[in-house]
Amino acid sequence: MDLVVATGNPHKVEEIRAILGPHGVRVLGLDDLGASVPEPDEPGATFEENAAIKARAYAAALGRTVLADDSGLEVDALGGRPGVHSARYAGVGSTREERDAANNAKLLRELDGVSPDRRTARFVCAICVAAADGRVLATSRGTFDGVIIDAARGSHGFGYDPLLLVPDAGCTSAELDPAEKNRRSHRGMAVRALVHLLPSIA
Repeated sequence: MDLVVATGNPHKVEEIRAILGPHGVRVLGLDDLGASVPEPDEPGATFEENAAIKARAYAAALGRTVLADDSGLEVDALGGRPGVHSARYAGVGSTREERDAANNAKLLRELDGVSPDRRTARFVCAICVAAADGRVLATSRGTFDGVIIDAARGSHGFGYDPLLLVPDAGCTSAELDPAEKNRRSHRGMAVRALVHLLPSIA
């Protein structure tokens, strides 16, 4: 079967292809199709709602089965924030690097004075696979747990990776070897969960 991933990020496509390819799925990115589809608004209150909105919109526009994901960071001491607003939490920045720096700075300000034992957090990824007629064919969810530290560490990854300490690894998500990060990641977990649902998708 063919499955289009609703992203122009080739690294995300490759990660998903590496997991689903051996199971008979031909994974394509938007760039592979030469497709230019306006990204829909994502007003959902949960990652699952936003993933479904995106999957249905792209599937209808392309006339193909589409996989879409929505992901972000949940911090327990902040009541789950930034959550679905993770990407533009600070509301400033015109580039990814600027947004990441502003988001991380805001997160650290909000956690100032919060003890380490209350800084538990997790990356969350929700995935939705939708058919061209709007039917949701499969959904899955993955999490990647850790603790928010006081200062950024590491150069791998992006977003909040340098602030999420992975206790059993003794390093941040941004200090993990990329292959190890993919093995542990919330997105990798969510995609691997789809493997068991493939018969219902095909």
